[in-house]
Amino acid sequence: MPQPTKGILISCAEKFESIWNFPNCVAAIDGKHITIQAPAGSGSLSFNYKKTFSIVLLAMVDPEYRFIAVDVGGYGKNSDGGLFNNSRMGKALQNNTFGIPEDRPITENGKPLPFVIVGDEAFPSKTYLMRPYPGRGLSEDKKIFNYRLSRARRVSENAFGILCQKFRVFLNKIQVHPNNVDKIVLSSLCLHNFLRSDNVFLNALDEENSEKERPIFINLPHIGGKSSTDAIEVREDFTKYFTSAAGTVPWQMDTVNAGIL
Repeated sequence: MPQPTKGILISCAEKFESIWNFPNCVAAIDGKHITIQAPAGSGSLSFNYKKTFSIVLLAMVDPEYRFIAVDVGGYGKNSDGGLFNNSRMGKALQNNTFGIPEDRPITENGKPLPFVIVGDEAFPSKTYLMRPYPGRGLSEDKKIFNYRLSRARRVSENAFGILCQKFRVFLNKIQVHPNNVDKIVLSSLCLHNFLRSDNVFLNALDEENSEKERPIFINLPHIGGKSSTDAIEVREDFTKYFTSAAGTVPWQMDTVNAGIL
């Protein structure tokens, strides 16, 4: 799967703002352990924190549930915070070779803000990667930020859900060599994108699997770690926007007050 161009990422950002009300967002990121048959002679290399054998899929998703960048093949043992940082995707972002567009204002006459990717607590906080505020008893403005981020990030969860519903290979442990698992996963993602582009799967999110049809995906564990001063400042800038007259959405307070995130 080719790396997205700046033009594609800018188009994604425009749609994330219009559909999911999160400006300067180029993708939602998620990661999953894909359960596999233990490879011969692998020892604990592919043994993940859930005590099953797996390989790891990191994926960025656009606002319309398409996979735009993936990194597949990391072994399950690498399930800590270093997984993302040591991946090809993580290194490209850190080295500024991924093609993230230049900063731009999200309000008229406002200061330029970075284009960002939204993720959950399984990913580190970076100037280009926003994750929720941690902890309980958060202030109202932090709860609003977490809601707005969660709303945009959910497209990655939904994309994985659609993938499992339509490609039933992900409903059972994959019993082939890890190298072939990579090929199966990448082929499925490409077919998923093709069918999404052809307006198929539009009702997929309304379908439910039976209790016996649970996907073999396992979420990545949450990680700790301190955010950099720059990353904290970027998150605070988005928080101020989401609680301002220019950036608020009419339903956010009802959602936050109801505790629905």
